[in-house]
Amino acid sequence: MLILGIESSCDDAAAAVLETTQRGVATVLASTVANQDDIHRIYGGIVPELASRNHVVTIQPVIERALASAGRSLAEIDGIAVTRGPGLVGSLLVGLMYAKGLAQATGLPWVGVNHIEGHLLAPLLEHPIRMPYLALVVSGGHTALFVVEDFGRYRKLGATRDDAAGEAFDKVAKLMGLGYPGGKIIDELSRAGNHKCVRIPRARVKGAPLDFSFSGVKTAVASLLRSEAGAGLSQPDLAASFQEAVVEMLVRPTLAAAREHDLETIALTGGVAANSRLRDSLAAAAANEGRRLVAPSFKYCTDNAAMIALAGSYRLLDGARDPLDLDAEANLTLPQ
Repeated sequence: MLILGIESSCDDAAAAVLETTQRGVATVLASTVANQDDIHRIYGGIVPELASRNHVVTIQPVIERALASAGRSLAEIDGIAVTRGPGLVGSLLVGLMYAKGLAQATGLPWVGVNHIEGHLLAPLLEHPIRMPYLALVVSGGHTALFVVEDFGRYRKLGATRDDAAGEAFDKVAKLMGLGYPGGKIIDELSRAGNHKCVRIPRARVKGAPLDFSFSGVKTAVASLLRSEAGAGLSQPDLAASFQEAVVEMLVRPTLAAAREHDLETIALTGGVAANSRLRDSLAAAAANEGRRLVAPSFKYCTDNAAMIALAGSYRLLDGARDPLDLDAEANLTLPQ
C-alpha cells in the first residue's frame, strides 16, 4: 500500500508518503514538515490559536510537497492515516478535517491515529525490532513508559505526574532567558558547561518507581536564579546541571522497567529523544546491563507524519476504515 500520513497535533504540520507491504515493514518515500518555531518564538512557547490558524494555511502545501517529493500523485495513494489525538484540539481538527475531505472526495479508506502510538512505533521506521520492547516516550507534552506488545497492543507502566520533560526544558530555558525552543538551546549550551557544578534535586515518586515528576527541578532552578548563588552562575553550568538532573530522572525508571519486565530492547522516542545527553546516557546504561537502545533519527523524533502513516498502516492493511463522523480528541488515550 501507498499511505499518505497527515500530522497536525501541535505546532508542526506534516505529511508523509509511506510504502508498506506488511506490518512494520515500510519505506518512507517522503516526509515533509511545516515548522512554526519562528511564529511562536517571540511568545516563548506555543500559542494554540496561532498554531491552528497557521495549519489552515500550510496543510495543503505540505501535503502537495510530500506527494511531489515522493514522485507520486494523489490518484496513486491507497489509504490515509491522520492524527486524531491527543494534542491541541484546534490543530488536530485542521489535519483531521482535511483527511476526511480527501477520503470523501476520493473514496480512499482512512484511519484516525493516536499520536502516542505514532511515537511508540517510530523506531520501526529505521530499525527492525522484535516485540515486545520497552518504549520511553518523552516530548513537550508527554513523558511515559510503555511496553509495546504488538501492533495495537500497548501497556502503560508509568507516566509523569506533572510537567512533561520537554515542557520542563522549555520552562527552564524561559527562566534563564535563553529563548525558544528551549530543549535544543539547553542541549547545545550544556556542552560547554559542567554538569556537576550545581546539585539539582532529583525527584522520586513515592510508591510509584516508574512514574516521573519534573515540576520540582523547574522550581529548583527558579529558586536558584533568585538567590545570590545564582547571580554569579554561568549559564552553561546551570544548563548542564539542570539537563543532567532531568536525564537521570528519565534513565533510572526506564532501566528499572526494563529489569522488572525483562525487556532487552529499549526504544527512546519523542522530541526530547533528540537530546544528545539523554541518548548517550541511556545507551550507556542499557549496554551496561546487556540491553540495546534504539532511537529514531532526529527527523523522526519530533512530530512527523511518517510515524503516523506507519501507525495507521497495520490497520489499513487489515482493511480498516474509520467513519467520517470520527472526531478529534485532545486527551485521547491508548487502549490498554
